Amino acid sequence: MEPSLPRPEGGFATRAVRGATIVPEVVQQPVSPAIWPSATWATPTSAEVGDLLVDATPGYAYGRYDNPTATTLHGLVASLHEAPAAWASASGTAAIHAVLSVLRGRGRILATSRLYGGTWALLRRLAAESGWEVDHADLLTAEQLRAALRDEHTVVHVETIANPSTAVADLAGMAAVCRERGVALVVDNTFASPFLCRPLTLGATAVVESATKYLAGHGDVVAGVVAGSESLVAAVREHVFELGGSLGPFEAWLVVRGIQTLPLRMRAAGANALAIARALSATGVVGPVRYPGLEDHPHHLLSRELFGGRGYGGVLSFDLPHRAAAEVFADACRVFARAASLGGTHSLVLHPASTSHRQLDDAALAAAGLGPGTVRLAVGIEDEDDLVADVRQALATATEGGSR
Repeated sequence: MEPSLPRPEGGFATRAVRGATIVPEVVQQPVSPAIWPSATWATPTSAEVGDLLVDATPGYAYGRYDNPTATTLHGLVASLHEAPAAWASASGTAAIHAVLSVLRGRGRILATSRLYGGTWALLRRLAAESGWEVDHADLLTAEQLRAALRDEHTVVHVETIANPSTAVADLAGMAAVCRERGVALVVDNTFASPFLCRPLTLGATAVVESATKYLAGHGDVVAGVVAGSESLVAAVREHVFELGGSLGPFEAWLVVRGIQTLPLRMRAAGANALAIARALSATGVVGPVRYPGLEDHPHHLLSRELFGGRGYGGVLSFDLPHRAAAEVFADACRVFARAASLGGTHSLVLHPASTSHRQLDDAALAAAGLGPGTVRLAVGIEDEDDLVADVRQALATATEGGSR
């Protein structure tokens, strides 16, 4: 039977309000995490409220600072990334902003030119409006990083698997260079997730992910995470709540729920992506199919070592002759939905030049490893045969009529 609760005292309105805060003590361990939607918490004394707000004592005072549901998420992400600590934010972009703000100090940022379009736009805005000094270079190897680094650089930002070129970075090699030069290394690990890669174990200073993607995995929440040392995460936490980028409790719960199936979804998406990549390669009518699981991918061997045989991710890209053909392909898809984002259960098709990378001109597109006719497939967990058939019929439409 359910536990007995003390009855609230006072008049009707008082009991209606106060009675809602009388909750049972739950001794049994729930198999699903709780959601704590409270925006604020009461304490026995005013002094305790002050102590909580200045972090003099652990606990909860105000939802923009801390929330028990988010605490569960933080512990989970830290565990998966083998990190001392982790923190969540309202989006992956907010997470990137926070960690770069904390680590750059008064120095310059060196970012890979193979960037997600949203990160490119963020850095461009911060350079124009906030005085951030940002440089870009093709950063995939230790040699490339060593050649691009200058004394003024204080933080390097790279992506484990580049979007959408699927170029794979030598994280261990670049981490060694950053250690030699006393520079922080931030790795956007969104495309890999901690299931495939844990950059902190390779020497990175911090890892960021858009939890919207593989971590949450169902296309129903926007969130970001940062993992790193306790001191770094403490500074990130302060940045996030002071700038109002905190993650809400329901959103935190959705990410926690999604993470529980992360290994299953990553295996399924990776197997589907490999089958599609092989099918596209066999047609001989598209440009190089970019997927790290293919033996002819320039970073296949690195990927196999970096990801430990757990797969190669769920994203691949290929080139059609021009923008019109790419758009015809996308419009012809029946199983793949035309939508932004990635990493969920649904398979999505995207024309980056007009969507995720619309901020880039042709030169910047080329530097990012894509062109006007590039198509990106973010593969989900549907039946392999259905996905392969959909790609084949869309390709037939694009090559027979769309490229004329």
